[in-house]
Formats: sequence, structure tokens, C-alpha cells
Amino acid sequence: MVKLLQQIVRWFFIRIENLFNLAFGEKLNPFYHLGTISFWQFWLLVGSGLYLYIFADTGIDHAFESVERITHDQWWAGGILRSIHRYATDGMILTMLLHMLRHFAYDRYRGFRSFSWLTGVALLWMVYVAGINGFMLVWDKLAQFVVIATAEWFDALPMFGGTLIRNFIYLENVGSRLFTLLAFMHIGLPLIVVIIMWVHVQRVPRAHINPPRPVAIAVTLMFVALALIKPIFSQGGQADMAIVPTNIEFDWFQLPVLALVYVYDPLHLWFGVLGLTGLLFLVPWLPPKRRGTAQLTTRITFRPDHKSVTARFGETLLDAGLRQDIKLPYECRNGGCGVCKCTVVQGQVDPGLYQPSALSAEELAQGKVLLCAASALDDVEIEYAVSSAEKPFREYSARVVKLEKLTYDVMLVLLKLPGEQQVSFKAGQYINIILEDGQRRAFSFANPPHDSEVIELQIRLVEGGRFTTHVFETMKVGDEIRFEGPLGDFALRESERPIVFVAGATGFAPVKSMVEDAFERGLKRPIYLYWGVKQLRDLYLPELPQRWASEHANFHFIPVLSEPALNDNWHGRTGLVHEAILADFPELKGHEIYACGSVKMVESIFPFLKKQGAEDSACFSDAFSVSARSMAFQPK
Repeated sequence: MVKLLQQIVRWFFIRIENLFNLAFGEKLNPFYHLGTISFWQFWLLVGSGLYLYIFADTGIDHAFESVERITHDQWWAGGILRSIHRYATDGMILTMLLHMLRHFAYDRYRGFRSFSWLTGVALLWMVYVAGINGFMLVWDKLAQFVVIATAEWFDALPMFGGTLIRNFIYLENVGSRLFTLLAFMHIGLPLIVVIIMWVHVQRVPRAHINPPRPVAIAVTLMFVALALIKPIFSQGGQADMAIVPTNIEFDWFQLPVLALVYVYDPLHLWFGVLGLTGLLFLVPWLPPKRRGTAQLTTRITFRPDHKSVTARFGETLLDAGLRQDIKLPYECRNGGCGVCKCTVVQGQVDPGLYQPSALSAEELAQGKVLLCAASALDDVEIEYAVSSAEKPFREYSARVVKLEKLTYDVMLVLLKLPGEQQVSFKAGQYINIILEDGQRRAFSFANPPHDSEVIELQIRLVEGGRFTTHVFETMKVGDEIRFEGPLGDFALRESERPIVFVAGATGFAPVKSMVEDAFERGLKRPIYLYWGVKQLRDLYLPELPQRWASEHANFHFIPVLSEPALNDNWHGRTGLVHEAILADFPELKGHEIYACGSVKMVESIFPFLKKQGAEDSACFSDAFSVSARSMAFQPK
């Protein structure tokens, strides 16, 4: 039943959105910006409300007269703003309802998005309550109806038992103290709404709270036009408890529940409203359940920068990337504009639901999906287009000038650019070597930025690896290498904290660049390097960090062997590398941790380090993952 309802509602949305695409274009289609339009209308509410509050009187005897003065004596300001205040409230309720209905139709309210759905339901009711409260402050005949209907509705609850309506039978029972309380509520409720709005977007990475400028201007001008064409006036004169209000213009956006108080049993109406609210809160867990065998967490590797991130169950590719600081292209975030179109290189994804005009069936068959709609079912590799204006790197061509086997499975490769050309990079960054078929292999700079005449790479042989096998078996001095870079943001942060490097295998390469850069810049912070390998032969440059330790008092080198061979005659630290750190640092708070190595190593050590005080904001990684297709190291 729910699935059928979703399909019907989605059918209407798709056709309406197509019409709006023809009129406004995909990027400015208001149906793709319903959430931000709601935010913008709230800002209009706040701005107009503050102006009205300056001139309004909150005393029962002068409230109506002050509103009339605002409306008629300064119609060019207060009168227009009063109308905008009302219309923006109606508009906000309408766009919030459409926003929730669209998310329901496109099945974007489950799993990771359920938090936003629940806060959205709470936000909708709070706006309704604040809007109803606002009608009371005008103290006209419509306000009289709203106050009495609200009192009668609440009196249906056993806790009140008819006591509220007694306060409104006679005008003398309604004092300025009560009216001031209503005014105070109209200020306090929007403050609560602001808090809920802030909470609402916390699960949405890089959430926009304002629509595109042309949309915001159009919405504002629309309300100004409505205020001039059909201004809002008070209804039937000042409230008079001795006369039953009649012939009032009703607001069906904000007051439909109060009209039903006189049609249905008020207590039954309470059951209906509370039941509907409970149902809305339960919607994310109602069937149909999402099909598929998706893992609870998956790893997504993005090309061309080869950054790897972890996605939660049901989280879109776009949200997972943005949440972890990958600058992905996007616009509407609603599957309508097609700006975030990408290609699935490897793995399985659920393409999700989207506007067919944004992604054709032919493109879907070619492996293309929309980042804002698709979610990963297992570990995937995604390639997206980076605009030339946003590319932080360029393409180079260099020659191999040196090949030196540092150990049985690590090759030193030096690259030289033509002429005096050099690459400007930061210690800790990397390059993508471009193969003949366009595939990329990523390797960190091992040389520091001040010594950039040649590019130093430390390449480890991977069994079955296409490029690394070529390096060890067929590459020769003079070969031409194409690459792009520099890439990545793994670099030393500016602070005075002690530094703890954790390197696994060839994770030593970026550490070498960063440590030598730190020495060049004269950093005096304590630096600890824990280099974890399996056996002694895997320490392919042990003399270098030992020399650093002898030359620099602030540098400390701790090699750790997990499975030393009998002939290693090893008397140093053994076990897992993070265990050595935990033994040496009972308290890691106040330190910066830089981990370089495999994804498995980084993901396994950080939870242990954080339990011992390491802060999230001070833990950085340059993690490498192995692609099942390419079998090449790819740095995070």
C-alpha cells in the first residue's frame, strides 16, 4: 500500500517538475529547493516580525489599534510587512509539506535520513503552533475565534476539564497579562523553531540553508506582489466576547484543525491529530523495507583524487563524500538537475529514485548514476568529473632518471620533469600516474618540497599488480611517465602539539617527506615515528630515521616488528604498531596523530588511540586501499 502510494505521488511530482523545468530550468526549479525555500521564508518571517513587534502594543486595550496603525498609517512599510508576514507563514507551511511529501515519494526518509524526517515532523508542528499563536495577537474577530476555538479544543482534555473557556466568556476576564503571555509565546516559539531547524540539517553535510539567489529574489517579490494586490487586513473589528464572530475570512493553511473543532468531537480530533503525528514519526520504519544486501558500512573510493571514505547504510554517495570533505559536484541534491552525474567503475550501487530527465536509461546502462540519489551496496569505486576551474592539479610528463631496489619488494623511482620545470606541492601530498588506458595509480611524494628537482617515489610490489609489476620487471631509465598532481590534503597542521607518526610498510614515503620538511622549516615540536612492518627486511630505509634521531633532539624513531624472523636477531619492539604507541603514551590528548598505510591498518588503530585520549580533530590519515580491478595502492 505504501509503495503504491509512493508511486502515485512520485508520478505527479515527476510531471509537475518536468513542467517547472521547462519554465525555470533544472537548476532553478523550485521543487528542487523546497527545503531552502522554507528556510528563506522563515528569514522573511523573522525580519518582518521584528519590524512589526517594534510598533505593536502587547496590551489588551491597545493591541488592535496598534495593528491598525501599522497596517493603514504606514501601509508602504508596516502594511506590506504585515501581509508578507502572513503569506510567508502560509508559504512556509506549504513548502514544508511539499518537501516532506517529495521525500516520501522518492523514498528518502529511511535509514540515515530518518533523523531529518523526524525533526522535520517536529518542525512542521512547531510552525503550525507559532502561526496559530500569531493570529491571536491581532485581537480582531478572527483572533477571537482562534482563541475561543483553541480553548474549547484544549478543554476537551481531562487535565483541563472546561476551565480554559471560562477565561474567554467575558472580555473583562481577558487581561493584559494573558495577552502579554501570548506575545511572549510568539517570540519564544520561533526561537525553538530556529533550534529545530539547526538540528534538522545536522545530518546533511554542507547543507544549504538558502536557495539560489534568483529563487530567493523571486519568492520575496512574489510576497511583495501579493501584499500589494491582496493585502492582509484585520477581520470584523476588535474582538468582543459579547458577540459571536461571523463572516470572517478563514486561513486554511494554518487554521484547518480549529475549523474541525466544531465539526467533530474535540476529543476525537485530539486522537486524530496525535495519531497522525505518531504515524508520521513511525513512517521511516514502516514497510516496504529497502531490498538488497547492502552492508551496514561500505567504502567508497572517488576518482580522480582516489580518496576513500566510509558510507553508512542508506547514505547517498554525495552525502558520504561531502561529509568527509570531498569536493563533489552537486546542485539540487534532489535527483533533478544531473550536475552530480558520475560513473560506477567498480562495485554495486542502488541508483535510487530520480527525475528521468536527469539520467536516461541509456546512461544508467552505461554505469552512470547520480551521486545525490545512489547509495553503495558494497565497496565501490566512483569516477566523477572535476571542472577545470576546480581542479587543484595539472598534468605533467616526466622521465625516469633512477631505479633503485631498496629491498626485495620496494623500488625507489626518481622522475625528472623537462628543463627547469618542477611541481609545487606540500609534504604529504601525492600524484596519480596515468596509464595508457587512462587508469590511475597513486603514490605519495617521498621527497620534501624544498628538494623538488626530482620526484621521489617508493613503490611496493603488489602481487598481480599491473603497474607495480611493470616497475619491477620492465621499467627502465629514460621511460616517459605521465602523471597528474599534486593531490590530497594530508599535511602537517600548524600547532604546538607533539606529533606521532604511524607508518605501515611504504606509508613511510609521505612521512619521509613531512619529517624532512619539518626539519627544513625548523619545527621544534616533539616528533615520534612508529614504523610498523612484518619482519626486519621490510624496514627498507632503517638508517635514515636513525640518522634523523641522532641529528635532531626532538625526533624519536621506534620501529615495530609484528612477526620477526628467527634470523632477524631482533631485540626491539614487537607486536602491533598501535600497541607500542599505547604503551608509550597512556594519555594521547593534546597530540596530533598522522597515520600512513593501508586502510585496514588505519581503521583498526584509530579506535584504540581515541580510547586513550586521541581527539577526532587531531587524527589524520593517508590510508591506502587496494582496488580489486587494478590491484594498485590508492591513497586516501
